[in-house]
Amino acid sequence: MTTADDRYREPHRIGVVVFDGVKMLDVAGASEVFSEARLMGARYEIEFCSVGARGVMSSIGIPVCVSADAADRDLRFDTVLVVGGDLFPTHPVDPELREAVRGLAARSGRVCSICTGAFILAEVGVLSGRRATTHWRHTGVLAASYPDITVEPDSIFVRDGNVFTSAGVSAGIDLALALLEEDHGGEMARQVARSLVVYLQRPGGQSQFSPTLEGPRPKTPLLRAVFDAVAADPAAEHTTQSLATRAAVSPRHLTRLFRSELQTTPSRYVESIRLDTAKAALEGGAAVTEAAQKAGFGSPETMRRVFVTRLGVSPRAYRQGFRSARREAPAEPGTTRRMASRRVV
Repeated sequence: MTTADDRYREPHRIGVVVFDGVKMLDVAGASEVFSEARLMGARYEIEFCSVGARGVMSSIGIPVCVSADAADRDLRFDTVLVVGGDLFPTHPVDPELREAVRGLAARSGRVCSICTGAFILAEVGVLSGRRATTHWRHTGVLAASYPDITVEPDSIFVRDGNVFTSAGVSAGIDLALALLEEDHGGEMARQVARSLVVYLQRPGGQSQFSPTLEGPRPKTPLLRAVFDAVAADPAAEHTTQSLATRAAVSPRHLTRLFRSELQTTPSRYVESIRLDTAKAALEGGAAVTEAAQKAGFGSPETMRRVFVTRLGVSPRAYRQGFRSARREAPAEPGTTRRMASRRVV
């Protein structure tokens, strides 16, 4: 029987599957979590593997050294991490990589993907009948391409049994911290998060990082005119009745058009435009009240409710997370500046 102390005595082997064009942060982010944990007593052994044990070139031109052949049928890990790359999902998974991952997944204790690595796991059938996620830009493609997968587009990472999938790039760090917490408890995970200056559990979901209104413009000229009117002046009064009057149709007909072509309602669309406007204002440094007025929310409280419901974070927290990284100018001699601080974990 394995005890809690055994987790510190027995090496835990982690295999990171890489390939040409692999996203460097996918590789380095998660690996750094486990490497940092080793300094605190965790016995992780990290091994990079590729088809044929060939060294690969990362997305930023830094080579990744490899020590194991992912296709070796005797190779097995306690945890296998399948990382992503920009070639997915627009390119098919290489057959050799697909078969190597299929074998590794069958022989490993935990199977995990970072970012578009989910498409590799989907291709080999690991995600069939499971819940999963990937980068917000590709969740729609994953759901459409693999209808037997329940895609959770707003999740930072998803666990379904012994299979873990995570959102884009830096979400691999969130996933690695969750795995570390499972292996060695919350205190070590918190220590590693503090050391790396990241959240142990970041607030909100990945929708806060994605444009609300991704997608093509409406095909119907009438709807395009309504879209343009709202986008041109989000703070104006845009009720279903006023938008229907502008379009010279009944409110019921306008609602039918929105539902049939865009799977939403006029009021929901207006809220989305206002949400995008407020996000942009907050990212630019506007105060919460100013952003609410500019976006047409009527009050900061109304905007707060929309942010919490749609993004999982308050406007104030969103502003702190996305404010400009530029340093403020030095204070004038003889003056003091009150500095804001934020707890990392």
